Amino acid sequence: MSTLELTKTKMRQGVWQGVITGTGDDAPKIRVTHQNQVVEGVDLVRNDKADHWLLSITIPPEAISDGVQTLMIQDAVTETDLGHITVMAGEILGDDIRAEMDLLRAELDMLKRAFRRHCVETA
Repeated sequence: MSTLELTKTKMRQGVWQGVITGTGDDAPKIRVTHQNQVVEGVDLVRNDKADHWLLSITIPPEAISDGVQTLMIQDAVTETDLGHITVMAGEILGDDIRAEMDLLRAELDMLKRAFRRHCVETA
């Protein structure tokens, strides 16, 4: 069982960043994969003051495509999953988002009607 803990901090300009704790001074061995292929561009930097490691993962261009893509982050020693990065893009998601917006609008309209009815009945 891995004692490593991974906490996401931010993603900016195609670089995902997180903090790894639970290793002490020893650099953790991290493996990142996308579609069972090892991802390059993984950097670890020790922060002695905060006693943790900063993990930076550059999102590879092949992981940016239509649909949902997942990058798995693992402890390479124990092969335990520490986390994942999900990238969603493309037109394929447009219908899903529009359908969700339609449902939210319909629900909001229903709540407005119920609230107005309540106001009239209690006045």
